Amino acid sequence: MLSAYLSLSLLTLMCQLAVSLGGKVLVFPQDGSHWVNMKVLIEELHTRGHSVTVVRPVDSWYIQEVSPYYTSITIDVAAGSDEGFFRSFVSRQLQIQRHGSSFWTRLALDMEIMEKFSQVHYKTCEMVAHMLEDAGLMLALQDAGYDLLLTDPASGGGVILAHRLKLPLVFNVRWTVHGEGHFAIAPSPLSYVPVPIAKFTDRMTYAQRIRNFLMYGFRMFLYRRTVGPSYSALVTRYFGPEVDYFQLFQAADIWLMRVDFVFEFPRPTMPNVVYMGGFQCKPAKPLPQDLEDFVQSSGEHGVIIMSLGTLVGQLPSDIADEIAAVFAELPQRVIWRYTGDRPSTLGNNTLLVKWLPQNDLLGHPNVKVFVSHGGTNGIMEAIYHGVPMVGIPLVFDQADNLSRMKAKGAATVVDIGSLDRDLFLQALQAVLHEPSYRENMQKLSRLHRDQPIKPLERALFWIEFVMRHRGAAHLRTESYKMPWYSYHSLDVMMFLLAVITTFVTVFVLGVMFICTRICCKHKSKQD
Repeated sequence: MLSAYLSLSLLTLMCQLAVSLGGKVLVFPQDGSHWVNMKVLIEELHTRGHSVTVVRPVDSWYIQEVSPYYTSITIDVAAGSDEGFFRSFVSRQLQIQRHGSSFWTRLALDMEIMEKFSQVHYKTCEMVAHMLEDAGLMLALQDAGYDLLLTDPASGGGVILAHRLKLPLVFNVRWTVHGEGHFAIAPSPLSYVPVPIAKFTDRMTYAQRIRNFLMYGFRMFLYRRTVGPSYSALVTRYFGPEVDYFQLFQAADIWLMRVDFVFEFPRPTMPNVVYMGGFQCKPAKPLPQDLEDFVQSSGEHGVIIMSLGTLVGQLPSDIADEIAAVFAELPQRVIWRYTGDRPSTLGNNTLLVKWLPQNDLLGHPNVKVFVSHGGTNGIMEAIYHGVPMVGIPLVFDQADNLSRMKAKGAATVVDIGSLDRDLFLQALQAVLHEPSYRENMQKLSRLHRDQPIKPLERALFWIEFVMRHRGAAHLRTESYKMPWYSYHSLDVMMFLLAVITTFVTVFVLGVMFICTRICCKHKSKQD
């Protein structure tokens, strides 16, 4: 009896100790598909005994107000980026892409994306301003004693909130309000670091390097003109003109990067960039019985799965009919996540579903090909399970993501603007019957899995590291505080050039003076 009492007392003490050692994390997430991977971190933080609070707008699309993993703070301001907004935006992007693939089409896409982004970020700033004006809320957040703020810098609100609350800042990042994350913090030589929209590799020709340079300049100009003003105005309003938003953003303690160098091309990085690519991937669980029966009925031919992500559940009817007709010709079984009207050419071998367990299907040995839009989450899951891809990029970073997989020999890519029955069939047949695609993807899978620590564990270690040490300033460079001309040593080069020029000028003038004196003396002697 005494032994049982002591055991119970010890267990209670351990539980109390675990709770007391748990940290308090404030999360300012990005809605939509970005929430899917942020939720993975939140659930793991909860499992480890940390208390998590999530800030969400009143019209949040993905982020639930009630959850067993976190407490939510709902801000009574609409973010303007709900499901309807994104679906209409993606639909418009598809219309533009189908109009053609010229330079002007690309420019129209860029301008429309920037305009929509500008609207979303303006709404985010309204939400943050509402929070900063609410004295009661800010006092409650300060009194809560948070250890850090975790945010996705695709939205800039978390950066401003962290500065106001004087909290260490951790990013769950690939994209920021200024573009791809590396370009904001790490040296990025444009001679071999491709700008994402360019779809180049790290081995560029001279002509490609020119295009890469011009695209970088054009993109930075657009970001600074369309996104920057909203955040700069907000920072100036609440912190004064001497505070620069871009410097607040670059001062984040840890950047948890959602890629790794199996996916990314080799490039310079920084000590506070932690790579956690594939952190959301996990071994496949058994399929629901109906799906398992359908997969097993494929026999030796196997299964193709198709999903174009959360934003695109349906396609224009003519494209859907073309895709369905190609599937109907194949001996494979097909599982297609599709929420639109049933395509008229759909074959008996194709199962339409409104939702599918993507990770579990990709881990099934019968799955031969993954037809995907090229979202980062789906690509990392395909790498993890070693399933080759047929890519149909739609918007945002998807074309660049798939171009990387194509460069590594693990995917073919079909342009949605020119997709027809023949092109789609050729792409599928190539991946199904050319062994190199599967071999290359399985090689990537082996490289990705061969790590001393799992990506999720690495990410959680560094979050807890920041909690323990109240930041990671020793890993953060202060170079972001330097003017651009000092960062690139232009002022040093100009000084050295001036010194050399002065020295050469003095030397030349001295030689000329000596020569003149000698000539004068020689002439006077002759006279």
